[in-house]
Amino acid sequence: MIRRLLHYSSPRARRLLITELVFIVATAVLQGVAFLMLVPLLRALFLADMAAVEPWLLALAAVGAVYTAAYWFAGQIGMKASTALLDSLLTRLGDRLVELPVAWFGPDRSGMVTGIAIQGAMFVSTTPYSILRLILTGFITPGTVLVGMYAFDWRLAVAMTVMVPVMALVYRWLRAGIARGDAAHSAAVADASNRVIEFARAQPALRTAGDGSIADRLVDEALHRQHRAYKGMLITGGAGIASFTGVVQLSLTVILVLGAYLAVGGSVDPATLIALLVLGVRFNEPIVGAGDLGGGISLARTTLDQLDGLAALKALPEPARPATPRDWGVEFRNVSFGYGGAPVLRNLSFTAPSRRMTAIVGPSGSGKTTITRLIARFYDPEAGTVSIGGVPVPELGTAVVEAAVSPVFQDVYLFDDTILNNVWIGNPELGREEVIAAAARARVDEIAERLPGGWDARVGEGGSKLSGGERQRVSIARALLKDAPIVLLDEATAALDIGNEIAIGAAVDAVRAERTLVVVAHRLQTIMTADQIIMLDGAGGIRESGTHTELLAAGGAYAHYWHERVGAAGWQLAPPA
Repeated sequence: MIRRLLHYSSPRARRLLITELVFIVATAVLQGVAFLMLVPLLRALFLADMAAVEPWLLALAAVGAVYTAAYWFAGQIGMKASTALLDSLLTRLGDRLVELPVAWFGPDRSGMVTGIAIQGAMFVSTTPYSILRLILTGFITPGTVLVGMYAFDWRLAVAMTVMVPVMALVYRWLRAGIARGDAAHSAAVADASNRVIEFARAQPALRTAGDGSIADRLVDEALHRQHRAYKGMLITGGAGIASFTGVVQLSLTVILVLGAYLAVGGSVDPATLIALLVLGVRFNEPIVGAGDLGGGISLARTTLDQLDGLAALKALPEPARPATPRDWGVEFRNVSFGYGGAPVLRNLSFTAPSRRMTAIVGPSGSGKTTITRLIARFYDPEAGTVSIGGVPVPELGTAVVEAAVSPVFQDVYLFDDTILNNVWIGNPELGREEVIAAAARARVDEIAERLPGGWDARVGEGGSKLSGGERQRVSIARALLKDAPIVLLDEATAALDIGNEIAIGAAVDAVRAERTLVVVAHRLQTIMTADQIIMLDGAGGIRESGTHTELLAAGGAYAHYWHERVGAAGWQLAPPA
């Protein structure tokens, strides 16, 4: 445990933690020495040897004074060490999350990450002083007593020594059982947190579904699993602690029986026996307390195990020296990818020329969004190569790709901040007026004019105060502000009315001559103005590619798709008779 804490500590936290541990060990040893001094002191008192009482009282007072000072320093350093350790844990967590591929993050991860950041890290940071200190004291102090016991009566000391491995085995069993129960409970808590977050975010849809919806059932089942896991953890922990306490009390019984036998046989005088029995009690009491706290160490280990799991996740490979692309064209060469399951893309090959607009069309589930995610390097392909400017994406590195690509996906998340700041994060280095000008190109100025506070109006968590189309406009404004050479639009205008779609289309047209645009779209106006259209076949490959005019003239699958869309767009309700 100590080694793992040091592993996750910053240099400052490591120094403080080691210093704290030194003082904890010192106080534990001093406490054991003080208990040992009770033997000659009590023996002198029982024998009424007052000449021997005074020096032992003075020695005990001196040890007590040193113990008090060491205990105070341990407490002061412990508070600083806990703060530094908490900062280290959160920093390591944040640094690791930044390193992980974007694709790792999903709704099912929020509960676990939230649990580590809010509860787990805080508990671990306080563990050295609130739990580990007491456990170390609970074993070091009895260890000191046991060593000193040999100086007074080796037979009682041997009896105590024999019980040590038995107590150690039961303690390990106790700790392992609590660890298993806490791991199951942590998983259940994470699942319940995910379901509650999902339930809160999906309220508009759930309220239309009414009572008894599937979301209600999923939340209820997750909370019941959490309750069962917590109950199981309590039962396992309670049984383990009771067993450990019983074994420790058994060791005290052995000492009492052996002491009584020795006293009856005359091997030990009553005064010495009483003092040694007091020492035996002081040997057992800290161990019982340590056993009660063993579960706390197991709880802390669960959080450290989760951090170890994050550290073990394989990040995308990064080059030692990022290459430089010759231009901003995108090429897929024999790319296959399937999210770890059945392939979504199979041997896909195409080129999206630099400073041209490429539209990706095809049936639902054909891999359109997957293509944009591979370009943005949320994933690396399982086979084949995705290149930008003639350089494979892994040789460019994630930082270069992130700077070069500006994605706008269907799922838009806005921070609970102002409209202006939600656009500003697209390029924090620009001034306020430049941000407003870029946002106006995406018609975000109309949103600002409508809300009290204008550009400084808050949008609510996730953009809850805005409509879906308005959130989409803010997201598009971010992409325009970023001014990246490659822009990915995944159904970016799907939530807009026709007026705003035209406005966004005009903004995109204004920048498309200078950027590589890859657009996933179903809207006819977007498709027909593309420089190149890639039509996927639904089986992971390309059915047709070319310009709108060429594909219509070919009379193939795209022409059929186009005429269906045009026909659907022209449907009208018959007027009443």
